[in-house]
Amino acid sequence: MKKKVNKTIIHVLLILFAVVQIYPLIWLAGFSLKDNIEIFGGNVAGLPRHWKFENYVSAFTQAKVLEYFINSVLVTAVTIFVVVLLAATSAYAIERMIWRGRQTVMKLILLGLMVPIHAALLPLFMVLKNLHLLNTYLALIIPYVAFGIPMAVYIIASFLSSLPKELEEAAAIDGCGIFGIFFRVIFPLVKPAIATVAIFTYISSWNELMFAVTFISKQEFKTLTVGIMSMVGAYVTKWGEIGAGLVIATVPTILIYLLLSEQVQKSLVAGAVKG
Repeated sequence: MKKKVNKTIIHVLLILFAVVQIYPLIWLAGFSLKDNIEIFGGNVAGLPRHWKFENYVSAFTQAKVLEYFINSVLVTAVTIFVVVLLAATSAYAIERMIWRGRQTVMKLILLGLMVPIHAALLPLFMVLKNLHLLNTYLALIIPYVAFGIPMAVYIIASFLSSLPKELEEAAAIDGCGIFGIFFRVIFPLVKPAIATVAIFTYISSWNELMFAVTFISKQEFKTLTVGIMSMVGAYVTKWGEIGAGLVIATVPTILIYLLLSEQVQKSLVAGAVKG
C-alpha cells in the first residue's frame, strides 16, 4: 500500500509538472488566434471567442514570416552539418588516435566554453566587416559553428571513450582505412551523441538573436527571431500575428525533439553509465 501511495504521488507530481510545461504552448496557440481587441479586452488567457486564422495568412504574406523561416532553416541546417562533421572528426582524432599533444588540443578546444558570447560580439563584428561578410549567411554560420564546436567535441569524445577499441582493430584487419573505420564503423555507433549535438546546436542557432540583430540588417537575410522582433510596429502592433509567428518558430523545435528524443536519451544513459 505504501508503494502504491508513493507511486500515485509521483504520478500526480509528474502530471502537474507536465501541465505547467505544456500550458505556455497551449496559451501561445490560443493567443495566435486572437486580435488586438480580444487580447486587450480582457481575454488574454482564455480560448479565442473568434478564431482568427487570418493571423497566420497575414504572417506569411504581409509579415514575410515564410522568408525569415527559410533563412533560419538554411542557416541552422548548415550550422548543424558543419558542427557535427568537424566535431565528430575532431573528437575521433583526439579520443581514438595516439599522438603527442592531443590532450592539450582538447583543453584548448574546451576553453571555448569559457568565452562569453557577449565578449566576442564587437571583435566578431569588426572581423566580419573587414572581410565584407556582414549581411550574408556566413556572418551567422561562422560564429554559430565556432561557438557550437567545443560542446559538441566534448559530448562526442565522451561517448567515443565508452566504445571498445576492438571494433576498430577488427575493421582494420578487414582492410578498412582510417576513413572507412570512421564513417562505416564509428559514425553509426555515435548516433545518440550526434543527435544530442544536433539538438543543442539547433536550439542555440534557431533561437539566437544577438548576432542576428548585429550582423544582419538587410531584409533578405534576416532570420525568424529578427523577423518576429521587427513585427512590433512603432504605433500599432498586431499581437495576434506575432503570436502566429512564434507558433511557426516553435513547431520545428517540438518536431525535432520528438524525432531525436530517443537518441538523446540513449546518449544521456550512456554518459551516466560511463560516469
